[in-house]
Amino acid sequence: MADMCDSLNEYDIQFIKNQKMFFVSTAPKEGKINLSPKGLDNTFKIINKNRVLWLNYFGSGNETAAHLLEDDRMTIMFCAFEGDANILRLYCKAKAIQEKDEAWNEYIKEFSLIRAARQIFDIEILKVNNSCGMGVPLYDFVSQRKELSDYYDNSTKGEHIEYMKKNNQTSFDGKDTKLFED
Repeated sequence: MADMCDSLNEYDIQFIKNQKMFFVSTAPKEGKINLSPKGLDNTFKIINKNRVLWLNYFGSGNETAAHLLEDDRMTIMFCAFEGDANILRLYCKAKAIQEKDEAWNEYIKEFSLIRAARQIFDIEILKVNNSCGMGVPLYDFVSQRKELSDYYDNSTKGEHIEYMKKNNQTSFDGKDTKLFED
């Protein structure tokens, strides 16, 4: 049975802190719906029961930023792959804060590991949904993958910017992300 409420409770907060990954979904007014798995430690910060921040590192695409320029809806989902079954969905409104933005310095100080940061998503939680999760299989967590972190750690900020200018200024649908422009 699904349980819907207006904010995170203590159970939800602890559940989020125990998860090793989450999924983010956004959609433009027209075009592809994006659903992405997210990992890496210390990228999801709970500010209060209705607000979270998500530090987003650069990668192959930048769909979330492009979609939020058209439609600020975002769904975040956490699944229990170990322990008690649960699926937690956060129905949200979000906006991207980028390094070029005046608020960047205020937001980035919330995170301890900031190399390779592309944007921070400021996320307002509108609804919280817990459902049983009995259909989610059990998995044993081995570790976070090291390849991406190693790449970030062994390249320069200049190389990060060059990569983002080449690969992250438009979505797969050709929509602008406004990463370096207003």
